[in-house]
Amino acid sequence: MADIIQLLPDHVANQIAAGEVVQRPASVVKELLENAIDAKSTSITLIVKDAGKTLIQVIDDGVGMSQTDARLSFERHATSKIKSAEDLFQLNTKGFRGEALASIAAIAHVEMSTKQELDEVGTQIKIEGSKIVSQEVTVTPKGTSLSVKNLFFNIPARRNFLKSDQVELRHILDEFHRVAMAHPQIHFALYHNNNELFNLPESNLRQRIVHIFGNKTNEKLVPVIEETEVVNINGFVCKPEFAKKSRGEQFFFVNNRFIKSPYLHHAVVSAFEGLIKDGNFPSYFLYLEVNPSSIDINIHPTKTEIKFDDEHTLYAILRSSVKHSLGQFNVAPILDFDRDDTLDTPYNYQQKQIDTPTIEVDANFNPFAEEMDDQPKMNKNNATSFSSSRPIKKDNSWESLYIGLESDKDFQHNFSSLEVESSEVTGSLFDDEEKEHTGTTYQLHRKYIVTTIKSGMVIIDQQRAHQRVLYEQFLKNITIKEAVSQQLLFPLTLNFSPQDIVLLKELRESLEHTGFAFTNFENEMVEISGIPMNITESEVGILLDQLLSDFQDGIPESGFSQSDMLAKTLCKTIATKTGEVLNLVAQEALVNSLFACTEPTISPFNKPTYVTMTVEEIDKKFI
Repeated sequence: MADIIQLLPDHVANQIAAGEVVQRPASVVKELLENAIDAKSTSITLIVKDAGKTLIQVIDDGVGMSQTDARLSFERHATSKIKSAEDLFQLNTKGFRGEALASIAAIAHVEMSTKQELDEVGTQIKIEGSKIVSQEVTVTPKGTSLSVKNLFFNIPARRNFLKSDQVELRHILDEFHRVAMAHPQIHFALYHNNNELFNLPESNLRQRIVHIFGNKTNEKLVPVIEETEVVNINGFVCKPEFAKKSRGEQFFFVNNRFIKSPYLHHAVVSAFEGLIKDGNFPSYFLYLEVNPSSIDINIHPTKTEIKFDDEHTLYAILRSSVKHSLGQFNVAPILDFDRDDTLDTPYNYQQKQIDTPTIEVDANFNPFAEEMDDQPKMNKNNATSFSSSRPIKKDNSWESLYIGLESDKDFQHNFSSLEVESSEVTGSLFDDEEKEHTGTTYQLHRKYIVTTIKSGMVIIDQQRAHQRVLYEQFLKNITIKEAVSQQLLFPLTLNFSPQDIVLLKELRESLEHTGFAFTNFENEMVEISGIPMNITESEVGILLDQLLSDFQDGIPESGFSQSDMLAKTLCKTIATKTGEVLNLVAQEALVNSLFACTEPTISPFNKPTYVTMTVEEIDKKFI
């Protein structure tokens, strides 16, 4: 039998590697930005067109490459980061496998211009699908400029797999944020379709976070600092009152590399136990510095998962550090017997001198003046009389308490006019109003509404039923564009991150059809002057946060899908919840509204809204 195992050609092997390394344009952005950082750059510019499908260009001012290095950089497993297997356990760089450029060049048109500082001219290389088109001398500034055009041009199936421009751009922004936050000492800029989205100057860690997520983020941050032999922790967590329903702003960095770790995430969440509601998630930006030999970062192609040698110790240190920070800054109550008393003193008053209290004496005050007024007065017959308008002074004999009552008409009472409370037994535990109103519905365990029909009875889930009613109402308002809005006396101002503002602008027209009225959109602020009729002012912020969470992966391009998603978010947020008490009028109104819907049997999320039980089924229970 002939031999059947053979070596794959380089261009096929590169495309297979590209399937692991390059999943979407954001993967290319991550690899190119990390290469620029490894090149010791102080300024990095990212230029993107059509969410990376047409162009991804990264320009840096790093050390650059020689002509030979520029050519070798596109070969498989060619790298300057490691020289032996032992180097894999002492990594201090972003990339090390040497697969990124080779994989990218296999599925795109790549053009690279690079020059070292001491060289007079640089090198320009053009590659299309792993084939070198040209390599020539060029005039270029110090550093490297690498352009990736027409991604997946030779793999149509992979290109068709890409999502809309908005979804792909959001993934690019996520990768940009992760890299930019890990290196605040580097200047970053991002342009999309010739529009500047970010321009992040060199700064410290706190300023970098604020520049990315908005100025309002500054007041939310609580510092976390801990130094141990195992790990050094630095960063911030957000105060419990700013917890969100989505997992958006949660970042772990290990040795300046972004990672995902459900185990460490649980450590942070457990530190917030009792401080945030169920279903909410805290935001955090935590930077961990560990010995490179104690971790393995080569267990996943994207290098976002890390294996730690001692996870249990790391878990305990991280949890206690976050909990200590929340207590130290009076976010959470603490019990610390070794606490320094000076911590209770406001910082502004620590250096001030203590003022000696002064004593003020009223020289005209006579403590016996009132007592002298209370002395009994003598009448003409030398008889002593007491005034009934002032309280009687205490006497030793109990008879003196009744002196003056017999002759004083003010104290005479006609006891016949007193009304005595009736002791009649009503025999009912209910108010008259409830006794007179005999409704056809009954609320069971603050969750279900029970009502009767001809064949038996119906048990309705009040939350799902209200979701169905609101869903069809909002969908109708969005479609016919005739929603009723209640105007606010004072406009409501809410703050969002720049990315969320862009998303709200795209949803603005649909939101206005549901009853919202927006008067102003700025970089980080939204001003609302009108809200839908069945929404309270306190629910607006919760509703918009839920809306942004649901649309986090992008707005559907289809108009109906967008309206359907928007209506589902609105009804889910403001519908009557399980546990709310409904009076008889509200119960009957909900039942009537449900059975007036087009599809009353299921909720907008394909869950049954009610079940029926016939009399025959009930009779069988008693057999």
